[in-house]
Amino acid sequence: MSVCLEPGVIRKLDEVVVNRIAAGEIIQRPANALKELLENSLDAQSSHIQVQVKAGGLKLLQIQDNGTGIRREDLSIVCERFTTSKLSRFEDLAQIATFGFRGEALASISHVAHLSIQTKTAKEKCGYKANYADGKLQDQPKPCAGNQGTIISIEDLFYNMPQRRQALRSPAEEFQRLSDVLARYAIHNPRVGFTLRKQGEAQPALRTPTASSRSENIRIIYGAAIAKELLEFSHRDEMFKFEADCLITQVNYSAKKSQMLLFINQRLVESPALKTAVDSVYATYLPRGHHPFVYMSLTLPPQNLDVNVHPTKHEVHFLYQDEIIERLKEQVEARLLGSNSTRSFYKQLRLPGAPDLDETQSADKTQRIYPKELVRTDSNEQKLDKFLVPVVKSEPGVSPSSSQETQPLPEESFRVTAVKKCREVRLSSVLDMRKRSERQCSVQLRGILKNLVYVGCVDERRALFQHETRLFLCNTRSFSEELFYQRLIYEFQNCSEIKLNPPLSVTELLMLSLDSEAAGWTPEDGDKTELAASAAEILLKKAPIMREYFGLRISEEGMLESLPSLVPQHRPSVSHLPVYLLRLATEVDWEQEARCFENFCRETARFYSQLDWQEGLAAGHPRWTMEHVLFPAFKKYLLPPPRLKDQIFELTNLPTLYKVFERC
Repeated sequence: MSVCLEPGVIRKLDEVVVNRIAAGEIIQRPANALKELLENSLDAQSSHIQVQVKAGGLKLLQIQDNGTGIRREDLSIVCERFTTSKLSRFEDLAQIATFGFRGEALASISHVAHLSIQTKTAKEKCGYKANYADGKLQDQPKPCAGNQGTIISIEDLFYNMPQRRQALRSPAEEFQRLSDVLARYAIHNPRVGFTLRKQGEAQPALRTPTASSRSENIRIIYGAAIAKELLEFSHRDEMFKFEADCLITQVNYSAKKSQMLLFINQRLVESPALKTAVDSVYATYLPRGHHPFVYMSLTLPPQNLDVNVHPTKHEVHFLYQDEIIERLKEQVEARLLGSNSTRSFYKQLRLPGAPDLDETQSADKTQRIYPKELVRTDSNEQKLDKFLVPVVKSEPGVSPSSSQETQPLPEESFRVTAVKKCREVRLSSVLDMRKRSERQCSVQLRGILKNLVYVGCVDERRALFQHETRLFLCNTRSFSEELFYQRLIYEFQNCSEIKLNPPLSVTELLMLSLDSEAAGWTPEDGDKTELAASAAEILLKKAPIMREYFGLRISEEGMLESLPSLVPQHRPSVSHLPVYLLRLATEVDWEQEARCFENFCRETARFYSQLDWQEGLAAGHPRWTMEHVLFPAFKKYLLPPPRLKDQIFELTNLPTLYKVFERC
């Protein structure tokens, strides 16, 4: 049998094929696209960057910034390969100080997704929007309204690369990767505000304020457990010409997952050698398999750094790499030696109802009940608050203090209460919300709440209560928010009203909100008067919906006349009313029915859950509200979802206390 030894014909690949292959190397997953576009926004001197995601960035990945924008003349070539404003000669790479320089990011994205750009510069009177495919402008840019900055929308990522799309993880895992990238840039760039939001959700998954600090952003993103153990130091080395700014955790903190954030000349990169060196220092102090949290920012002379090494730019090469790593290792070790004077050890709190570790079999029901197993509660006895807060005499029209007698709420379920209402709800979106709340109800938590005995208030967010022989600490803010959300959906179209006398001007309330720090207003957002008028117009337009379904009345003259009454004897805090109205205008999706009701209920629940907390004698009323209004409502109405398990902790129990005091 003869074998053909003819060589294959070498052909020049089509330009579209070449570009798609190159795009696949640079944009490997949504997180790569986000990294490239975040760096573009930072290069454009943005002070706030918003990211919106759908299906883990595969359906939609939108980045909006308030930077310098793109000139209209440049829109025709902005998505072509090797078009950039960062350098003009190869020699410029030696002094590059920006993130991007190759001009490949937008070009690569346009070859594997549907890309649109909306932008406006400071000098232009209007913005322009353009669509791109395969690196080419589809039509002439169209004028449009818009703020200064750029909005880049990426839809259907890898729509023409089915193998790549199928190889990606689930949307939830891709979203986690996006969140991780944004979190790292938020920590390294604290002067810039970052927001990450899933499309259709009212609350952002991640948000950091502008003009923050790195340690504060670490606390916001990674939690107080890391933030309180941070050790900050800087080092400057004259021999190897580098500077290092570091935030590392002390030896009291450790986690099974390693967290190392490394930036070299402002670039997010990876260095396995440096990570191994740091871990080797901590191995002396931490348990086996545990790691620290490390943030490092290195600044090197640009001529000592080669950034053009990897297509995704996540690796760099620099001079004296081994020597610099050794110096950093020495600095970390010196800091840890100086901070090792004390060690903290924590006991893990068990969730309510969890069995004891040594519990192997259930107790015999005929067995004798010992004193340590007796449930010792009497709701008529004095509470813990009596020993902590002075009694406040109530004024006319103000609820009494916690020491006064109060009539218990009648014992009836939420279903019975709903049946008594005169208007039947037939909207499928609301019925689905009710069914979802019932389906997600945790039977274990519901049993605890139904039979709890209030002990005392810790602060505006936390309170103590007893269930059988166990003492629990709970986050009352989280419980209250879920309570008011459920009350809104079960009182839908049948809400009682809290009359405001005199009525309040919606526009004036919105102006107060914009003046507050919570609104996050900046001069780039526009004139406050115009913003308040625009928000008031939205609320006035949607007033019939709020009046019909929720009992929130706004007159034709723009006066707020009433608020919904959700729990007997409860009145929301007036001090948070302005921000609440602003969020109704900006955060509620008024166009889609299900999302509209969901957003409105969540925003209203958040507003109602905030107590007007004050110290001293004025603290009596919110404490009274917590004991006599909120906790009875928890027992009567709340269907707790499983996520509230994270907001309740068992502090101790009677058998454990007997073991301690029987030694005395």
